[in-house]
Amino acid sequence: MATYDLIIIGTGPGGYVCAIRAAQLGLKTAVVEKNATYGGTCLNIGCIPSKALLHASELFEEAGHSFAKMGIGVPAPKLDLKTMLDFKQEAIDGNVKGVDFLFKKNKIDGFKGAGRIAATGKVEVKSADGKTEMLEAKAIVIATGSDVAKLKGITIDEKRIVSSTGALTLPEVPKHMLVIGAGVIGLELGSVWRRLGAKVTVVEFLDGVLPGMDGEVRKQAQRLFEKQGMTFKLSSKVTGVDSSGKTLKATVEPAKGEGKAETIEADVVLVSTGRVPFTEGLGLKEAGVKMDERGRIVTDHYYATNVPGIWAIGDVIAGPMLAHKAEDEGVAVAEILAGQAGHVNYDVIPAVVYTMPEIASVGKSEEELKAAGVAYNAGKFPFTANGRAKANQQTDGFVKVLADAKTDRVLGVHIIGSDAGNMIAEAAVLMEFGGSAEDLARTCHAHPTLPEAVKEAAMAVAKRAIHM
Repeated sequence: MATYDLIIIGTGPGGYVCAIRAAQLGLKTAVVEKNATYGGTCLNIGCIPSKALLHASELFEEAGHSFAKMGIGVPAPKLDLKTMLDFKQEAIDGNVKGVDFLFKKNKIDGFKGAGRIAATGKVEVKSADGKTEMLEAKAIVIATGSDVAKLKGITIDEKRIVSSTGALTLPEVPKHMLVIGAGVIGLELGSVWRRLGAKVTVVEFLDGVLPGMDGEVRKQAQRLFEKQGMTFKLSSKVTGVDSSGKTLKATVEPAKGEGKAETIEADVVLVSTGRVPFTEGLGLKEAGVKMDERGRIVTDHYYATNVPGIWAIGDVIAGPMLAHKAEDEGVAVAEILAGQAGHVNYDVIPAVVYTMPEIASVGKSEEELKAAGVAYNAGKFPFTANGRAKANQQTDGFVKVLADAKTDRVLGVHIIGSDAGNMIAEAAVLMEFGGSAEDLARTCHAHPTLPEAVKEAAMAVAKRAIHM
């Protein structure tokens, strides 16, 4: 029986990063992966392929609508969807091969098959051909990620009724795509297919897009998406999809159940109502591992479960289901297992929506601060007043900085605008060091750049923005 210091079940961002850090710290490490390739949802059917399609579709739209304004005369672009999907696959392959290389470089043993905790310190690996192998370890980390949240009465076939997985591989552009859920996944993938030519209708149970994000950002985002051509049906729910005909017929009702139902016909229905922890077949119940009411594994501050020798990280435990959150937890638990002081600051976990424009946030929203009774000052700066944004004709959106009214410590930063996902990083660094709005305002920023808007928003906290 092969024996290890650490076995990690799952090789998504949390699992593979945990394995690499553990190996760096001298732990004999193995990973178990049920799929044919490493990288989990993120690298294979999530973050990476969706960003490839977002990038390609944005360039397609830009070539068709923006080049002429800049004096670039080109013929109307023609979509070669197969080649675009091949481009997406190249992104997947490059990243997956990269993880494989890193495992070999760090002398991490990989086992392909479904992992299950068989007994204390033992993991059974069942390969696709049914063969089983038993591994032994001092510590086991569960890093199996999440799965698509299902909707009652709607069967996903990944052809016409699709999850995010199927939406990344559609063989042709649908005439009409109905998106169930106005969260991150629905808006990102809906925007891809809208740019490529589909009519897109989004149905959302709540009264606005992007639930949980800063209210002002949510309102601005919806206006911009509507301006781009997306249609929203808010405070509504899809109660069923009839797939018997050539087109799908979705029944849409008011969320509160009062009022008339309507039928919306579509070629493709994308179910994007969130994700749930993937814990099926892991032997957790048999091992006595405690779960919460949402099916998440319960851990302490050190990622340990109630069962000695078993830890958990990423989407299977509480917290935002974000790849970078899982990565940081992977590093933290590896360091804890090696006797170091691993730690994750959950107050500084950035979140990004990779639409156009991008939306990014870190820390608290205004709604959260009000609910907690925290006195704060807000500074806001629009990209319409930023020189680089004007030059690039990327003036949609704004930056908002929220700072404690007494200490001026930055509590939250929210950006909607081009390249917001990169700009949020300086806010995260500032907040990690407990920086103030004054610190950010007095940091010299290169001109002309989009991040100058971040500086100006920090200056606006004290009502001293220069260009507004």
